[in-house]
Amino acid sequence: MVFLAMLAAAQTEVDERAVISFDKGLGFFAPDSTFGLNLRFRIQNRIGMTTVSGSDLSPDQFEANVRRLRLRFDGFLGTSKLTYYMQLSFSRGDQDWDNTGFPGVVRDAMVFYNFNKKFYMGMGQGKLPGNRQRVTSSGQQQFADRSLVNAVFNIDRDFGLMAYYNHHVGNFYYNLKGAISSGEGRNIQRTDNGLAYTMRVELLPLGDFTKDGDFSEGDLEREVTPKLSVGASYSFNNKAIKSAGQRGQLMEEATDISTFFLDMIAKYQGWAVQAEYANRDVSRNPGLLSPLPSPYVLTGSGINTQLSYVFTSNWEIAGRYTRVNPHEELRYLEAQSDIYTLGLTRYLQKHRNKAQINFSYQKDKWEVFSAIDFFNIMFQVEIGI
Repeated sequence: MVFLAMLAAAQTEVDERAVISFDKGLGFFAPDSTFGLNLRFRIQNRIGMTTVSGSDLSPDQFEANVRRLRLRFDGFLGTSKLTYYMQLSFSRGDQDWDNTGFPGVVRDAMVFYNFNKKFYMGMGQGKLPGNRQRVTSSGQQQFADRSLVNAVFNIDRDFGLMAYYNHHVGNFYYNLKGAISSGEGRNIQRTDNGLAYTMRVELLPLGDFTKDGDFSEGDLEREVTPKLSVGASYSFNNKAIKSAGQRGQLMEEATDISTFFLDMIAKYQGWAVQAEYANRDVSRNPGLLSPLPSPYVLTGSGINTQLSYVFTSNWEIAGRYTRVNPHEELRYLEAQSDIYTLGLTRYLQKHRNKAQINFSYQKDKWEVFSAIDFFNIMFQVEIGI
């Protein structure tokens, strides 16, 4: 009788162990919904070679490194309305060590409150709502790296308040995004009395993409009907102290930087096309005022276009053309660059596990120097959960 009573009590006792899932990474969830934790990692290993010139194909430089090694945490606390997102980086290049002089381990540290399905806000350090390619995760790219247009003009991450709203009228979807941030970028303690203001609008006239495909390169979902998203972003960084706003070297004097982006992406039955235009202007360029230029703002414009097709065998072929045009006053310091890239990707588990090889030809032309050209080949493997 005692044994039966103990057995009955055990059967009615609540199991307080965390529930483990493997839907997206490794997840731990409390049965009473008091917390949720999802853990993921990813690795990008690459090797590459750049030639001496377009005619001399002997090696000028080799690259062999862990491009990215990241650990990501996300989940909720107490209620599904209160969520968090953290991302840490561990490779030297991913920490921006060479530009800043210290390891920037923390990439993202955001806390969100979801008011409803249409509107949520966040506070912390994270990506600003800038150009589409920058907001798209590096783990969702169809080339080994983003374009030179993104490398030069993107506004990257910052610390601040961010707001997101989405809605639709029939099959016409639209997204509104905005941020007020410090303007100094990530992992920075120095502040001033200037802030950065960023806004973005996205229009999806043909309906929503499958599984957020508007922020994933290549049509891996093979959209059954045509899908299109057009976006525009504007950022004003008041009294910026870095040469690229939230990025770059510290300047001797602060200045105002304005950045504008216009982008689009379309997908249909394995085909994908996307394009971006970027433009950066400045109130005054303090680095150019002295006889020997100190850190200055690279102003100008750029375009990037990509076209790809994913075969049913999960092989993808993609082409990309990129041009960066520095402002006229900088053409004796900065080159006009044209880059042509051909990419071949084998998706093993969509973007999560894949192998990529890229072939690029680049030509740089200055106002007062001879033009140079060269080839680059890059092979990259990405794995993650």
